[in-house]
Amino acid sequence: MNIVQVFLDYASALVLPAILVGFPLYGMIRKVRVYEVFVDGAKEGFHVAVMIIPYLIAILFAIGMFRASGAMDFLTDLLRPVVGLIGIPAEVIPMGIVRPLTGSGSVGIVLDMINQFGEDSIFVKMVATMFGSTETTFYVIAVYFGAVNIRKTRHAVPAGLIADVFAMIAAVYVVLFLFG
Repeated sequence: MNIVQVFLDYASALVLPAILVGFPLYGMIRKVRVYEVFVDGAKEGFHVAVMIIPYLIAILFAIGMFRASGAMDFLTDLLRPVVGLIGIPAEVIPMGIVRPLTGSGSVGIVLDMINQFGEDSIFVKMVATMFGSTETTFYVIAVYFGAVNIRKTRHAVPAGLIADVFAMIAAVYVVLFLFG
């Protein structure tokens, strides 16, 4: 092992303890009532969580209905020729559909694909890379915009979806370049 690797191993082992000790210590030095501020923040976080529950239930219900109705399979079959033109395998289309909606649903897609194709499959590598390089756009908008009662998302949805599409396409090509 080289010296840089040893340093990084020790430094990474100390990061979490440094944060857990450093922030309260800094607060105490600044004469902040650390525990009371922490409790106030936790209380505010709980209120935000209660406010966003309806948004979360709505999005999870919609995703469940979409998959159970067979619409996922229909949409996959519909998009197969289009994505085939740009070299994207149809097997990864469900991740492209579900990922902008929900993180847990996209984890389910990854697990289904591992069970279907095996963990070393090129398709699993593609969807895992998509999972790591994209965002749950609609979930994030529902949570964050819902938490502050913003009803008009303006450019946030199109910008997020465009970023997701490009990240998914890039994920396919990067995996094909590295493993294909």
